[in-house]
Parts: sequence; C-alpha cells; structure tokens
Amino acid sequence: MKIVLFVHCYFPDHFYGTESYTRVVARNLRELGHTVKIVTATFAGESAQTAFIEEYEWEGTGVLRFDRNLIPNRVVRDTYYMPELRTVLERILRREKPDVVHVCHLVNHTTALLEVLDSLGIPTVGTFTDFYGICFNNKLQTHNDSLCLGPDRYRTNCLNCFLKEVAGPGNARLTRYAGHRALRPISSRVARFAMPTLKAAWREDIEAIVERPAILADAYGKFDAAVAPTRFLHDAYRRNGFEGRLEISHFGIDIDRAPKPERTDGKIHFGFIGQLARHKGVHLLVEALEAIAHDKARLSIWGSEQTDRAYSIELRRKAAWLPVSFQGTFPVEEMAQRLAEIDVLVIPSIWYENSPLILLQALATHTPVIIADVAGMTEFVPPLEYGVYFARGSATSLAAAMEHFTRDPTLARAMSRRIGYERTTRHMVDDLMRIYEEVA
Repeated sequence: MKIVLFVHCYFPDHFYGTESYTRVVARNLRELGHTVKIVTATFAGESAQTAFIEEYEWEGTGVLRFDRNLIPNRVVRDTYYMPELRTVLERILRREKPDVVHVCHLVNHTTALLEVLDSLGIPTVGTFTDFYGICFNNKLQTHNDSLCLGPDRYRTNCLNCFLKEVAGPGNARLTRYAGHRALRPISSRVARFAMPTLKAAWREDIEAIVERPAILADAYGKFDAAVAPTRFLHDAYRRNGFEGRLEISHFGIDIDRAPKPERTDGKIHFGFIGQLARHKGVHLLVEALEAIAHDKARLSIWGSEQTDRAYSIELRRKAAWLPVSFQGTFPVEEMAQRLAEIDVLVIPSIWYENSPLILLQALATHTPVIIADVAGMTEFVPPLEYGVYFARGSATSLAAAMEHFTRDPTLARAMSRRIGYERTTRHMVDDLMRIYEEVA
C-alpha cells in the first residue's frame, strides 16, 4: 500500500509533537513493508527554499516540501481555506498516486487539501492532534486565558480571540480594529448586529472568523475516518458537531523502559521538557519553585530559548538566584536519559494539553508527574498514584503540588515503582493499518 502523510511542518527544522507523531508513523509503515511519502511545507516567513518544491530524505522516508513564502496568508480566511493551494496539492497527489492519504495536520495545506482529496476520490484518514478543526487559536483557550468549549452561536468568543491576536504589541493591523465601539467588548454584543457598522475593509476578516466553524465542519465531513488520541479530544469534536467516523487511538511510545536509577543527593530534581512559550506555563513553574524550600529542590528546564526570545528572557530573570538550570535542547534519542536524570516531570500548561508525548514518555520511563488539572492529561494519570494535579494557571497550587514531593523524599521513588505506559508506536500503527484497509 502507498500512504502519503500530510503534515504542516517536519524534521529537521521542526520536531515537536505532531511532527514526531508523523515521523514514527512513517517509520512503522515502512517497517511493515508499505511505501510512504511525507508532504509538508516551509512556513511563510522562514528561510525561502531554493525551489518552490524540494524533495529530501529523512530517516529513509521521502519528504516533499513546498514553499509557502510564495503563497503566503494574506487574510484570515487563508489560514484555514486557501483555494490557491489546490493546484499544487492536486499536482502532488496526481504524481504520487497514493492508496490512502493520512492528514496529520492541515495548517499550511488548509481545507483546500480535503477538497482536492475528495475530488480525486482518494481515501482520507485524519489524526486530530489539536483543536484546529474547532478553534481559531487551536487551543480552546479564550482571550482571557480561561478554557473554552468551542465557538458560541454567534462566534463572539472567536472574535474576542481574534481581536486579542491583532492587538498584539507592534501589530500594524491593530489600527483597523482597536477601540471600535461595535467591538468593545464584542462578547457583550451579537456579531451580526455589529457587522453593519464596520467599514467594508474590515468585514472580510471578521466574516472569516464567523464563518470558520461552518467551513471547517463541512471540510471535515470529507474524512473517511479519523482518530483522536484522547477521550477528551474525541468528545470535544463530537460536542462541536463532527459526526464522521472518529476512533480513540492513544499515542504509542518507543523508549527505554528501564527502572529509574537511585539518587542520593537529598534534593528532589524537578524537570520541564518542551517549548519555552507562555501557553506551556513555564513561568508558573519558576514562580512555584520560588515559593518552596530551595534546599530541598532543584529544577532543570530543557527547551529552545529561540522560540520566544522575550519569554525566555523573562524566565531567566524570574529564575535568577533560584536553583534553576537552563539546559537547551537535546536529540529525541536522548529522552530516556534526560528523564532518568529527574525525579518528577512538571507539565504546567495553561491550555488544554492533549496527550502530550512528553507525558507518555515520562510514564513509560516510570517518572512521576505534576500536571495541570485538564482532561487531556488527567485521563492518563491516576491521582497520587502516577502523579499530582494542580489547579491550572495557579503558581500557588503548583507550589503545593511540588511540596508533596519535597516534604516526603520517598514519594517519588514509591510512585516510580508503580508507574508505567506499555503502548508502543507499533500498537498505534496497527490501529491505523486496520483503518487504512477498511477505507481503501
């Protein structure tokens, strides 16, 4: 069987959750004897490619990458539906002639990809790794950082998120919206009543936000089948109108599952591994560390400080004089080694994390966790057995969770002995192969 995997970005320049998922799916499919191709893109704003379409090989899998610098987003609608992409996508698919296409993420391809696949009659499977099909900001997080259930009837909550984005520091588009009486605050008004008062030049983006859920819902109806890695994500799509075939298939983890080594330095070693970005809540972790006894704890932070330079500078300022070390990044092959170095992994995200791979990697390596109390993580962590929850967004609650371990130095070791996660990537790909064969 020939399977083409579409993903928004890919190795070696992009290496986070969805890219890693695509990587291991491709590897397993090749080991099972299938022909695999990955189609991805260079984001507009990144270094331009030498040709519009480039091909290379990564770990034995062919990768085709096209350059969005030449077809950049111009308006909001382009972020989810860009008909101009149809020609290049159709050309790629006619050349590759796949038996099945697996869409791992639609960003950079937009729903134009689903239109083309439908017109060509190619069986299509999706993995819903986040809330792109529901939410303008992909996070189900409102303009004031509270959690969201999805677009409301008139999309006023979506408009508030949009206005927050365009009102970012130095954003030139702010002058188009800031202070307009019809949009201040939009949550107190019905969008359709505000629209007639807007200048014609403003309406396109506002209409694109209002129409986004319906356009995405229609496009997602073209999937022959899809999988969600958590019950929470599955239920979120169902609650927001997705009626197609949607199965739960937990992510698999390939990692050294050896018992954790003993440590005798007398301090609880906390760790964070991931993006240094505000929605990941690393600032809360540093604030929480400041509130507990420093002689009983230390913290290692792994992540690129180039992702958000201003945020990283803020973190270093907050961490001054605290027992914190910034460790940079490391090859994914060293994940088990890094997790073996710490006693407790902390995932302090302020959004709805959805089965982050680092959580499953921690459990597979018998590493206790402290997690925000959001359903995309708690369904994997029996409380006080595999870890401790804290109230999302609260540094005070996080500090109390950390003190569970600093007050009782034997707790992390006792948890480690019972923690495990046995599902591998082959289990995950076996689920996908069954679906591929059924839809093809």
